[in-house]
Amino acid sequence: MKISARNQYSGTVSAIKVGAVNSEVDVTLPGGQKIVAMVTNESANALNLKVGGDVMALIKASSVMVMTDATGMRISARNCLEGTIKSLTMGPVNVEVTIALGGGSEVQATITHEAAAELGLKEGGAATAVFKALTVILGVAV
Repeated sequence: MKISARNQYSGTVSAIKVGAVNSEVDVTLPGGQKIVAMVTNESANALNLKVGGDVMALIKASSVMVMTDATGMRISARNCLEGTIKSLTMGPVNVEVTIALGGGSEVQATITHEAAAELGLKEGGAATAVFKALTVILGVAV
């Protein structure tokens, strides 16, 4: 399968919390990072999600925000993956930010030039990729 989502992660379902309508699914990546996804119970059942099962987590780069300093801030986004800026690719409209995580994983974010400048982004600098659980799409091999 080919898909346009820049962020594609193979992982293992490490927890499932079933609610009235949605299920919160924790996915552990090979490097130990955790991604939280929120899917409908119907989707969780259709995918036959089980703790210990293999799953693919997909996040569009445009759904990823970049944070450089969270001092004194609490946010509602469940996914905050800390790393180091590996590269900044300047496009005509946006900047693609690649954040290297521990364990060899990377996260790509697409943000505006203005945001990149305001954050003072530079290669080698610390950054956190932030995205909501609702923006994570889960898939399984059939």
